Amino acid sequence: MDDTATLLPPAAAEAFAHGRAASPPLVAALENLLHAPEVPEHKQAVAHLRTPLAEARRERRERFEAGGPVEDVVFGTCRDMDRLIISLLDLAHDRVYSVASPTTGDRLAVAAVGGYGRGEMAPRSDIDLLFLLPYKRTPRTEQIVEFLLYKLWDLGLKVGHSVRTERESLKAATQDLTVCTALLESRLLWGEPATFSGLWTRLRREMLAYNGLAFVEAKLAERNERHKREGDSRYLLEPNVKEGKGGLRDLHSLQWIGRFLFEIDDLSGFVAHGLLDRSTLATFQRAQRFFWSVRAHLHYLTGRAEERLTFDVQPEIARRCGYRDRNATRGVERFMKRYYLHAKETGALTRVVLAALEEQQKRKPRLRLPRLGLGSRKADGFVITGERVTLGEPDLFARDPLAMLRLYRLAQERGLDIHPLAEQAVTRNLRRIDGKARARPEAGRMFMAMLTDPNQPAMTLRRLNEAGVLGRLIPEFGRIVGQMPYNLYHHYTVDEHSIFAVEVLSQIEAGEHGETTPLVGELLKQIQSRAELYLATLIHDIGKGRTESHSIVGERLARRVVPRLGLTEEQTDTVAWLVRHHLLLSETAFRRDIDDLKTVADVAHIVQSPERLRLLLILTVCDVIAVGPGIWTTWKAQLLRDLFREVEAVLATGRLDGRRAERIAKAKAGLPGLLQDLPDDAVQAYIARHDPRYWLSFPIEAQARHARIVLRADAEKRLFTRDWRQDDLRGATELMLYAPDHPGLFMKVAGALAVSDASIVGARIFTTTDGMALDTFEIQHAKTGEQITDDARLQRIGQTIEKALAGEISLDRALAGRQSLPKRTAVFTVEPRVFVDNGASQTHTVIEVNGRDRPGVLYELAKAILDCGLIVASAQVTTYGERVVDVFYVRDVFGLKVRGDVRLRRIRRRLGEALSTR
Repeated sequence: MDDTATLLPPAAAEAFAHGRAASPPLVAALENLLHAPEVPEHKQAVAHLRTPLAEARRERRERFEAGGPVEDVVFGTCRDMDRLIISLLDLAHDRVYSVASPTTGDRLAVAAVGGYGRGEMAPRSDIDLLFLLPYKRTPRTEQIVEFLLYKLWDLGLKVGHSVRTERESLKAATQDLTVCTALLESRLLWGEPATFSGLWTRLRREMLAYNGLAFVEAKLAERNERHKREGDSRYLLEPNVKEGKGGLRDLHSLQWIGRFLFEIDDLSGFVAHGLLDRSTLATFQRAQRFFWSVRAHLHYLTGRAEERLTFDVQPEIARRCGYRDRNATRGVERFMKRYYLHAKETGALTRVVLAALEEQQKRKPRLRLPRLGLGSRKADGFVITGERVTLGEPDLFARDPLAMLRLYRLAQERGLDIHPLAEQAVTRNLRRIDGKARARPEAGRMFMAMLTDPNQPAMTLRRLNEAGVLGRLIPEFGRIVGQMPYNLYHHYTVDEHSIFAVEVLSQIEAGEHGETTPLVGELLKQIQSRAELYLATLIHDIGKGRTESHSIVGERLARRVVPRLGLTEEQTDTVAWLVRHHLLLSETAFRRDIDDLKTVADVAHIVQSPERLRLLLILTVCDVIAVGPGIWTTWKAQLLRDLFREVEAVLATGRLDGRRAERIAKAKAGLPGLLQDLPDDAVQAYIARHDPRYWLSFPIEAQARHARIVLRADAEKRLFTRDWRQDDLRGATELMLYAPDHPGLFMKVAGALAVSDASIVGARIFTTTDGMALDTFEIQHAKTGEQITDDARLQRIGQTIEKALAGEISLDRALAGRQSLPKRTAVFTVEPRVFVDNGASQTHTVIEVNGRDRPGVLYELAKAILDCGLIVASAQVTTYGERVVDVFYVRDVFGLKVRGDVRLRRIRRRLGEALSTR
């Protein structure tokens, strides 16, 4: 075969012409193979090629990782495969299966299809081949096909192939859009040009003539389905470089559309056909080159065709791409921000191309892009045509920068799409939104109207953010655009999370999420500071990415931002306060014992106002839901609801005990009525065995159930009793244990549950006046975070606990080497921290530990607490991705708080060691 560059699309051919030829060692090995005196056996041929092929790959990798152009990888790898495949086919055709007079049935053509046909290959990409037959299979063509495939497979290459006639190929293309797309990108590698050109001619004539725009619509529908599979957001923290929203495949989709409609092989063809201007083409090329580089690094680093940019590879790829830590910003965060910005540009690029295509087609497609030219009308310098708004005056934004805000406001008010050409004009004029423009009162009024409009404010915010307007109007927000919170807990970038929180808020206000957030829906009807709530929800994380606490920084930034948007001093105070304390309720509910009087009193002291309490709960719920799928649970909802009611009671009564005295008295008085079938003296004796904290910790129905279990166990003289209950409201399984209390009980139960792949999410620990432990543990499946409902499994867990309490199991050995989080998350390190607080509770010392999650960490901590001579009264266990936050309410063996600097230092040291173990 002749130089394969002539068979490539022009862009690829040009790349080859600039020195990206096939690897010389590989070319030499192929020449030796072709001209060997005797045809080598299969194993000899494979052995002869394996080393030069590996050398070719190694050389390209070394050049690339030393700073060489990614085109050397993308096009050069393709060129190596071309020369390899062509040479092997020549060998098969000319020497191994040569015939003096080939029949017409032997006129085989071999084409590269898909990405390989496009002339682009990542290091570990598949080789996709089409063996095109004239009309039927012959023994000789089958032999040639098998000869090539077995050689490629034994060389360790991954090959996708199909063997079809022209008719079969056309039929497959009409039935399967993927096949049609692959054929669109096909190029002849070897064989009969007439066989290949016949297929291409018929494909163009029969399919494109039928309906070119139908192909466009089908490809866009396919793209939307792909986006859904990949999370339907370009701001996922572990994006798929190839298939994700805004990734390489979206750029490919544009190329497919251009090739189908206009036979465009080169990106410059988009300009020639009026689909892009030169500036936008440059954006396309920058994004493509960036994604090529990231994908090549991914393949080299993982040694496989990995397309997902997972947490474990992000830091190394960032380093290889030249991103270094700078001040408070990590290199990996800057790298990922660049990724998201390119993904955003890809989305804008798609809209521009589709708009240009639509105008050229002169009819309305089903692309969610309304047609132009029907019923045009003017509105405030804009033109509304159909369902879309665009510029009516080309220099409007240059004359009046705030017209950019009016464009988005008009679209929101009338439910219109924005023409991509208008979005392009916004991009070109973004810098005109400067300090002077931001200071105009009209800017703040329009933005607040868009933010608080009941009509899809989040969609408008996303439009403003994608266009860059939001970051120009509020530069403090612009700093968090594309910023990734580098942890396993969050699912989205900071800006997307913030806008999602606004979306949740507007949905709840519209009556959605009623089953999971009923209290919030009611509170929204009572609040008086609606505008402040919406603004605080949008900017609650505006302080992230700094060395200082983002809540503290956020409060300072809020005091700068809010007045610029036209809000009063009082409104500014409210927004700034909400930003400063937006974590107060979640951290208290999830990390503290809300049955402790001091906990509620501390929150009430900070909140002080029922209105602020309502606002804060609403913001908290929206914030938690917007973290990502599966984060909001009924358990968290119940904890927040309980805390809200307790603080509300303190604020309403003015008494620090709120409604507690009444609750205790009511529980004690009401219990006998639920136990009328039991002897009254036994019931009264049971009531006397509990301290006040017990009566605050459970609803009366649970207390009645406990009483029946305990009294029955006492009557039967059983020393160990367990009971299971499904708590659907909290999304957990409740384990109740009744046994003689002794040091280490909590530790052994925690270890036994860890051995059983169950995680404790909450624990209430009580000791009766006669020395019996009545403990409840809320547990979930350690891997799925779901309730454990299988009776057989619960039975096994119970037996494991009994064995652990009896000393029949070595918990240390059983937990050794276990790993809970995926290995890809090993990149996350959590610095162990231990806080000991004697002021958070009136009766207990509160110990909070922060560290990396793993199986048995609660057991290790409980063992350390026991070693320090402490008794656990209650525990709150919360996991944030890779980070676990456990809070223990403890007392010493005399029932007192822990005092003394030496002893406190020992506690911190010992628990720090436990966090660091394994």
